[in-house]
Order: sequence, then C-alpha cells, then structure tokens
Amino acid sequence: MTAYEIILRKRDGDELSSDEIRFMVEGFLAGDVADYQMSAFLMAVFFVGMTDAETETLTRVMLGSGATLDLSRVEGAKVDKHSTGGVGDKLSLVIAPVAAAAGVRVPMISGRGLGHTGGTLDKLESIPGLKTDFASGDVARLVDEVGMAIVGQSPEVAPADRRMYALRDVTATIECVPLIVGSILSKKLAAGLDALVLDVKVGRGAFMGTLETARRLAQALIATADRLGLPAVALLTDMESPLGRTVGNALEVVEAIDVLSGGGPPDVRETSLAIAARMIHLAGLEPVPAAALVRAEAVLTDGSALGVFERFVAAQGGDAAAVRDPSRLPRAANTREVVSPRPGHVVAIDALEIGLASLGLGAGRTTVDDPIDPAVGLEIVAPVGAAVSAGDPLAVVHWNDPTGIAAAVDRVGAAFALGDERPEPRSRLIEVLECEHRAP
Repeated sequence: MTAYEIILRKRDGDELSSDEIRFMVEGFLAGDVADYQMSAFLMAVFFVGMTDAETETLTRVMLGSGATLDLSRVEGAKVDKHSTGGVGDKLSLVIAPVAAAAGVRVPMISGRGLGHTGGTLDKLESIPGLKTDFASGDVARLVDEVGMAIVGQSPEVAPADRRMYALRDVTATIECVPLIVGSILSKKLAAGLDALVLDVKVGRGAFMGTLETARRLAQALIATADRLGLPAVALLTDMESPLGRTVGNALEVVEAIDVLSGGGPPDVRETSLAIAARMIHLAGLEPVPAAALVRAEAVLTDGSALGVFERFVAAQGGDAAAVRDPSRLPRAANTREVVSPRPGHVVAIDALEIGLASLGLGAGRTTVDDPIDPAVGLEIVAPVGAAVSAGDPLAVVHWNDPTGIAAAVDRVGAAFALGDERPEPRSRLIEVLECEHRAP
C-alpha cells in the first residue's frame, strides 16, 4: 500500500477501504505521507467525492488521531451546536446561555474567523480578559459549574483535522461535503457530546451558496453523525443578508447582550431561540420542539440566560461588568455613515460584500496569523425592508486604521440594493432536517 496507489484509486473514482483511508491520514500525521501527496488526495476527494462508508471512516480516523474530552463528571445531557459560518453570526453567544439556563450542559468547541466569516472565539475575546484556551479538565469544571463553556480546539483534539484543514485552506478544497463532515464531526465527537444541533447557512454570505448544496451537506452531517451514534438535527438558515444589525467583534457582543437582555434584532432572537429549542429537545428536557421553544423563551425573558452569560464571562476570566455595561468593551476611534443615494426601500443587503468590508477594516483575517481589531466593524441602520430617503444612513462604519476605510465604505454602499417596493418579510429559518434519536 502506497500513497501514490491510494491517490490514483480515488482519482479514478474507486471506493477506498478503511485501511487505505487510515493509511493516508495516519501516515500524513506521522510524516510518511508528504504534504503534496495529501493535497493531491484532498483534491481527488473534492472532485470525486466519498461514499457514506468512506466519510464515516474518515471521520472515525480523524477523531481517533487525538484526545477526547472527559465530561463524565458532568451530569445531564451534553449538547452543542455548530454553525457552518456566516456574516454577523453571533448566535452562539445567545444560544449557549439560553440552552444552559434551560438545563442543557453545553461544552462548545468553537473556531476563529477566516476570510469574510466571523469567529465566535474572536468575538468573545473582545471582552477584556476573557480566555478561550483551557485544558480538558477545566472545560469539564466550567460546564459543571456554569452549565456552559466556549473554548477553542486544543492541540490534542483531532490534530488530523487541524493539519488537513490547513492544506484545504490553501488548495481550494474547503467546499467539499465529505471533508467538511469529517472536519466538523471529528471535533464535535471529541467533545464527548450526547447530541448536536447544526446551523447550516445558505446564501451569499455562506460557504454553501444554494439550498441544494446546503441540504446535501446537512443530510451528510446528520447521516454520518447517526452512523457514529451521535443524534443530530440540522436547521437550514438564510445568509443572503447579514444576521442582525452588527458585523464585527465587540459590536456583535453588544448585540448578543442586547438580545439576552430582552431586546435586539428579531432575526437574531428568532434564530437563536429555534436552535436553542432543538438543543433542549435533543437533551430530553422537553418531549416536543414546541415545548422546548416555550422553555427557551421563558429563560430568555426572565433574565436567567443573561445571568448564565455573566457567570460564564467571569468563569473564563473576562470582565463580567461589561455584560451589564457594554460601554466597557472596545470601541473604534472613528465612525462614518454610508448614506442612501435615493429614496426607496432596502430590498437586499449582500452579506458577502458586508463581510469583506468588515474584513478590510481589520475585524477579520485572511491568514491564521493576522491580528484582529476587536473594535471595528459595521452597524446596519437600514435593514432589508426599511424605507429610506436620499441622504438617510444605510450603515455606520466603525474604524481605526484609515488604510481600509475608503474601500470599506465603497463595498458597504454597493452591498445595499434599493427598490421602489418594500420586499415581503421572510424568516431566517428555511428548513429543519430531523434525526431519529434523542440523547439518553
């Protein structure tokens, strides 16, 4: 068995055996399979795909490449959520405390932003002092004491995923369903979960631009999770326009706190509650999703979720006073309005262009080593459906470095489409794909 033969077989469309997939992944980690050989293998998978059995094996091997979290000390069902990435997606900051306040134990392993999509860890680290790097024993303690933890992937968890993803990122093989499935589920299974809720984004600001591709990814994730004994459910959600009213890091934290305090944009509240309700249902705390939604709404309304978030921030070393006083969070030195060129209604806001504008301001990164400015970003003043007059503000750009401000303003202005008629309102929730199991 050689890497050359395995690459050749996959290139020609053959189904690989478990031993062949294991040989490639374990050999790559050991240094016996070169980077260029793994890159060729990934490209072959990108074009040819994998069967369900191959995808399951790939996920198992990636999971087995490292350690798993020991959450045996934590009582109750452990349920996490995963988003495939979007623009303005601050949902985890709302969902985790809502689910935890309702009784779910939430060990959330999150990532950083790359490209036009934001990262949960970057948003949280805009809270002064907050840490996201914890040993597995500390994660168990946090979940046990607070009900939730949001941490980064440690070097010991699924190291095959980390190294393979680095190659996928530079070889244009990110948007490949079996590789995405292996990447997501290997990390989530390593967290010792009892169930998983998936938020699969669809549209201009998402990696999956069409409903067909998003549905295919969601189905593959659910099917593979089921084969590996992990109950899962997926929600397809709209990412044509940015989620909520803010894009950035500290700006999105402020918006999440606003939602936890009973306010905030309706689309953030609605989507957060829908996902949290599915977590509550999969945890076995409510018999049907409708009852779980009522429970989620109750802990949001009575302030319990905000209290959990405040304790979470303190437990992970952050400035808990910032939860009650968001003015303590980083603020950009400058702002600039982007105004409407004519009267009309906002009929669309291009999420990709808004994400790229935020990236250009320094709110995101193009390489894993790029620094993040936690204060900069965008605030949408006129959301889709808003009526505007000529000269009315469409958005406010928050900036520090003058280098990217002109390009960002141009992008933001181009992202807004205006029309004479008000568009019909639509929900972010497109479709739910159910699983057949529930956490014990």
